[in-house]
Amino acid sequence: MRRPILAVLGIAVVMATVLLAMGRVPICTCGEVLLWYGKADGPGNSQHIADWYTPSHIIHGLLFYAALAWLRPGWSVGARMVVASLVEAAWEIAENTPMVIDRYREATLAAGYQGDSVLNSLADLGWMLLGFAIAARLPWKASLALGVFFELLALYAIRDNLTLNVLMLLWPIQGIREWQAG
Repeated sequence: MRRPILAVLGIAVVMATVLLAMGRVPICTCGEVLLWYGKADGPGNSQHIADWYTPSHIIHGLLFYAALAWLRPGWSVGARMVVASLVEAAWEIAENTPMVIDRYREATLAAGYQGDSVLNSLADLGWMLLGFAIAARLPWKASLALGVFFELLALYAIRDNLTLNVLMLLWPIQGIREWQAG
């Protein structure tokens, strides 16, 4: 696993470098680094190590593991981990482009969304890797149950989750937006 771990670290360095070159802030402009930021609609959301969108990144890892185990069963877990990291890093970069940030602002409740800090993007990559590692060790039914639990937890806590986030980003539904607004 030494080579895949080194590859993942390289991916993280390249991702952080690209994000910094794009003008992303290294840490929250508030000057703090928090382990948990619990206000989904607050200015510190997507700026710290963990927030209410962290479960969606863990679910990314569960899904990436399942998809790659199905699509590439002959590959080592390390090789699949590298590919999952590339996909997550590519999403973190795409998510922080002006086009996607603007799409979040217009299609979802994230009216004040400014994008992620580099710290948050690196943490999101780490959370995905945690989900991937969990899925590598659990039976698929347990991974499925964990993913459903995280989706329901986020839905209950903030009226948003990975499923709604993707739906609202790709095909916004006014009724869901109104429900999310409370």
